[in-house]
Amino acid sequence: MDEAWLDATEQAARVRRGEVSPSELVAAAIDRIERIDPSINAVIHRRFEQATAEAAAPLPDGPFRGVPLVVKDLTIQTKGDPFHCGTRFLKNLGYRADHDTFVATKFRQAGFVIVGRTNTPEFGSTITTEPLSYGPSRNPWDTTRSTGGSSGGSAAAVAAGMVAVGHATDGGGSIRIPASECGLVGLKPTRARVSQGPDIGDSWMGATIDHAVTRSVRDSAAVLDAIHGPMPGDPYAAPTPARSFLAEVGADPGSLKIGWSVAPTTGGEVAPECIAAVHEAAQLLNGLGHHVQEGAPAAFADADYGHHFIRLVSADMAATLAFFEKQLGRTLGDEDVEPANLLLAEIGRSISAPDYVATVQWFHRFQRRMASWWAPDGDGFDVLLTPVIAIPPPPLGWLDGSNIRDVMQFTSQFNITGQPAVSLPLHWTASGLPVGVQLVAAFGREDVLLRVAAQAETARPWAGRHAPVG
Repeated sequence: MDEAWLDATEQAARVRRGEVSPSELVAAAIDRIERIDPSINAVIHRRFEQATAEAAAPLPDGPFRGVPLVVKDLTIQTKGDPFHCGTRFLKNLGYRADHDTFVATKFRQAGFVIVGRTNTPEFGSTITTEPLSYGPSRNPWDTTRSTGGSSGGSAAAVAAGMVAVGHATDGGGSIRIPASECGLVGLKPTRARVSQGPDIGDSWMGATIDHAVTRSVRDSAAVLDAIHGPMPGDPYAAPTPARSFLAEVGADPGSLKIGWSVAPTTGGEVAPECIAAVHEAAQLLNGLGHHVQEGAPAAFADADYGHHFIRLVSADMAATLAFFEKQLGRTLGDEDVEPANLLLAEIGRSISAPDYVATVQWFHRFQRRMASWWAPDGDGFDVLLTPVIAIPPPPLGWLDGSNIRDVMQFTSQFNITGQPAVSLPLHWTASGLPVGVQLVAAFGREDVLLRVAAQAETARPWAGRHAPVG
């Protein structure tokens, strides 16, 4: 196999065996970014000189020593590097981070070498990566198509073979949707599994989380081993895992009770290819010895959910713009912020404190209603199988505020409940576009997801599928 397509676990193993050096891996990643990224627009901030120097110096003896990494230009700060969050006003200011966030430190301690920062929609507030600040990222499987968002730049970089792992974040599907659209593994961990400190305690009522998009289930598990765990001052922590996440890869999942659903949750339609992907995955899991039946939590399609989710996101956008306006000493307007985010902020400013508290309380009831489907004294399911999004990767420029809700039907609910969920690349359309499926486990049960995901990967491997670039 071409070394560009090796997963990070194998790259690190070759470094440990002395078959390749960190400098050689980093140089190869830089070369591939320089050759391919002009047609993809994934890596918007290059730190090639720093990465080359870091790879040549002694690196921490972590599990990924010498492996190149890209990080998303949102939430994660890397000292001395641009930090623009997809915005024009921070880009115009030339703002650079003055510290590493905790997750950046953990990536470095694991031995990763950061070669660049990746494109993201403004403030990560939508599910396609087409910011006015840096232009659209393009899907390596078809450069006329969206990469998904908001971790679309990272997903495009990994799918194009530039690096094996891309840092990503997920507040409503922003790891899983780009993973689905770019043919990758995208695990959203349990709420608070990864600290967002020191700058953020929680965001969107704890809905946002950091992790990665990867090529293999074992990489996803091993990266989570490297970056998970509470840090001083975190407001709360995820349940402590019984053992390493990597140890779950290859472990027998037993015979799981799996429900599946392709029923629209917003009233919109679900594309035939996305339905077919779920049906194929259900057949695969049934053949692997699991008890698979149609079914989903009754609360999953609650008609009031979307109203409350928009209220939450809008309030946060209003607070975000107010924070930056205070720092800048001026109002942010049309030349600074995209229209959709200005509208969200306007909606957010109209929400009263009692209304916001009512939304938080509604979500707490929603969480309990959802959790009962997985509870042993409830419906007793182990896993839910659904589409990731309702359509295959759409054309660039197609997605806007009028159609996002009908596309984004299956993911954000699990940001609110805090449950772990993963997108697996188990289906491709006749025209060669990837379509992921989503598996969801109970709160704190990444172990269940990793076991069954690895089992599916072994039964229907995707490592040989490469985007037609480079």
